[in-house]
Amino acid sequence: MPPSRAHSLAERTEAAVGSHFAPSLLYAAAKMYYDEEATQAEVAAKLGTSRATVSRLLSEARRQGIVRIEVIAPSFETSADLADQVADALGLQHVYLSRPVPALANGRLNQDRLGSILAPAVGQALSAAELRAGDVLLVSSGRTMYEVARFDLPRLPGVVVAPTVGGADQPEAWYQTNEITRLIAAAIGGRATYLFAPALPGPELYQTLLNDPAIQRVLHLWPGARAVLTGIGAPPTLRSDAPQFVATGLASLLDAVGDVCSRFFDRAGQPVEFPGSERMIAVSLSALATIPVSIAVASGPDKVAPVVVGARAGFFNQLVTDPLTAQQLLVTVGSHRR
Repeated sequence: MPPSRAHSLAERTEAAVGSHFAPSLLYAAAKMYYDEEATQAEVAAKLGTSRATVSRLLSEARRQGIVRIEVIAPSFETSADLADQVADALGLQHVYLSRPVPALANGRLNQDRLGSILAPAVGQALSAAELRAGDVLLVSSGRTMYEVARFDLPRLPGVVVAPTVGGADQPEAWYQTNEITRLIAAAIGGRATYLFAPALPGPELYQTLLNDPAIQRVLHLWPGARAVLTGIGAPPTLRSDAPQFVATGLASLLDAVGDVCSRFFDRAGQPVEFPGSERMIAVSLSALATIPVSIAVASGPDKVAPVVVGARAGFFNQLVTDPLTAQQLLVTVGSHRR
């Protein structure tokens, strides 16, 4: 900057001290300092004035509202408070919140980002479960579980990982429970036990499978499981996809509000049966309610109703979700109480 011009700016700026600064000068100083991250010395050099004057310019800019500074509580405090409120409202032992999940242009969740966002909170829940070598961790199928299983989870060496439902015949990876079992066992350093059976076999195959020692070995793990990690299915009428064995248009499923481990339930938390469901190779809702650590993982507005019902029915005692879903849960529970 030429000396004559610098002298001119300095004169105009210093002459304003003690009277009124021009709004354009306040804005210029504030923009350089806050938006462009210039130091006060750099701002002073560009305006041809002193650092002391720049300090006064910034103070006056704040006083006049040209600069607005907002003090926000750390997010972990807000999240902890929200999590406690949801746990209290739903009668859960604990709620773990992830960071926000981004939505696509159509408002649906970005499934490709879901796993990386929810996995750290799932890891917190698994770490708090204090699983030891030999403990049994059951896992369900579903898109959310599949996405979470693809990311880092805490090391739990020696923990036995087993499926809660068959699915060997499913075309989509997220309904092949053995694949999810494999991924989670690898992530935690556990031992995978596979269930080589369809979720809904025909009558003859069903009897054969029940007598198969390999199938029995997995079924016998269910009653003594220490923990279960399960997704929550949306109401059948709202789902864009479902396991191949589920005909979502069945009249018998119209009353279903959601499912846990492919076991459907209505708004009263009662099981919803459909043709062939008596042959389901899946852990029962009543058995889920007896597992000491039952962690549900759910995110999105279509999961709100099944989460509320499932929590109150005792199908799970812990929840992993995102802040927006947590807020929607509170609104829903509050509206039901009025």
